Amino acid sequence: MAESSEQQLPNTKRLQAAVHYTVGSLCQEIANDKQVSFSKQAVAAISEITFRQCETFTKDLEMFARHAKRSTITMDDVKLLARRSRSLVIGFVPSIC
Repeated sequence: MAESSEQQLPNTKRLQAAVHYTVGSLCQEIANDKQVSFSKQAVAAISEITFRQCETFTKDLEMFARHAKRSTITMDDVKLLARRSRSLVIGFVPSIC
């Protein structure tokens, strides 16, 4: 059952907070490893860009599944998404694309 917009807002905020925390942790790890630092604004910007990209990927995956008359997103949908995004293709093993 679809969630109302009232219920989605807290979920979205929690997801954004989780992405921000994860990006902050990764930036801290990189900072320690490479002896650089990230400003709070840089971490916030990376977090926002990451969250928006994930939203775009989600919408694309939903559309691919809907086009195939499915309600479940499958690996085939993920492969199509990867083909559309050069940065994702690099991370995939060529045999699955």
